[in-house]
Amino acid sequence: MTRTLSKAAPAAASATKTGAWSVTVLLALFMLINYADKAVMGFAARDILKDLGITAQQFGVVQSAFFWLYFAGALALGALSTKVGLRWLLAVLMLVWVATMLPLVGTVSFTVLMLCRLVLGFAEGPAYAIANHAVHSRFPAEKRALPAGVVAAGASLGPLLMAPILTWVIVRWSWHAAFGVLAVAGTVWAVLWLTFGKDAPDASAASQATESEVVDAPFTTLIKSGTLIGIALLTFFGYWSTTLKIVWLPIYLSDGLGYSTLTTGRLVMIPYAVAAIGSVSIGALSNRLLAKGFSRRVARGYLTGALVVTSGVAMYGFTVVGHGLLQMVLITLAFSLNTASFTVAITTVADIVHPRKRGAVMGGLVAISSIAGVIAPLVLGYFVENAADESAGYGEGFALVGLLIAVGSLFATFMVHPDRDLARLRVPVQRSAR
Repeated sequence: MTRTLSKAAPAAASATKTGAWSVTVLLALFMLINYADKAVMGFAARDILKDLGITAQQFGVVQSAFFWLYFAGALALGALSTKVGLRWLLAVLMLVWVATMLPLVGTVSFTVLMLCRLVLGFAEGPAYAIANHAVHSRFPAEKRALPAGVVAAGASLGPLLMAPILTWVIVRWSWHAAFGVLAVAGTVWAVLWLTFGKDAPDASAASQATESEVVDAPFTTLIKSGTLIGIALLTFFGYWSTTLKIVWLPIYLSDGLGYSTLTTGRLVMIPYAVAAIGSVSIGALSNRLLAKGFSRRVARGYLTGALVVTSGVAMYGFTVVGHGLLQMVLITLAFSLNTASFTVAITTVADIVHPRKRGAVMGGLVAISSIAGVIAPLVLGYFVENAADESAGYGEGFALVGLLIAVGSLFATFMVHPDRDLARLRVPVQRSAR
């Protein structure tokens, strides 16, 4: 009997691990579709401007509109994730995405395009937070950063893998057909998720032993945590860069730097490829640092901050160097390191927030970062529209944002101190227990 149990235990553990990684892959595909539908607006920018007869500044408003309800969706649906099973919640979110893409398959007005982007933004607001919450529930704390990196890599792989397909569809047929392709992909994913995606075991059995130090602190106590405030600022600045990559990078390379359409299509993929590799690598590095005995402040906080600060410095840098290899290296760093930082940033939150509140807190952080998504397209659109020429407008806009990201992220980095805040969060809970 004892031998039977001893053999069954490793088998059960192996099955649990396999299931956790299967769900991780599905969630990476979830993020792949999420970012592919964001990026298609950038790929089709010229055609949309021409078909709808709108200016660059109006296009910036359309892109900004995507984020107008992003904040509300991240908060509301992030909170809902603590009450509704993630299996059904994620499936419904995907089907709402599909519903917002279907009208764009046909001829649309500027108003319909705006409405579709608004609703899509609301439904996509909590996507990254909920996907990571689902992953974190299946892995022990010291091993979470790597699977979180795989999920983050999905976000970069979306534009990378779908760009050739969607660009070909746009050239061969139209930008309307590209949204049709995404609608089909989303429907297929929803079916796969409902078939194979399952809610995590109660209170995340995989991480039960390592969750013991995380207390169920009140929200009012959590929001005063220096770690959460610092991570909120870092993700805000990081997402500012991400938004510019999605919305303006393709147009900047073609109209601002003068690259051909074909060359632009190739160059714009480089930051996405580096970001995908970086997300997984940085996740593994963070886990490795913890295993080597480094504190969470170093393995999570300093690592996250260094990536976002360097991203900002690189963004400023590519505006002051000439065309060529160095400029493309800086562009790649500016739009890839920030994405890799999200892997560790969101894992830091899981380190100090109890599973019962994790989805809501992560949703709140995504909501805060989404404010950058509202501001970023408008700011750069303003510079481009009001500069003496487009090239100068892009240079001034990216330079200013790069400095803002670098300085703001440096300040935020020193606020992140997970071990200290874990100890502080225990105090109110212990007092209330007495």
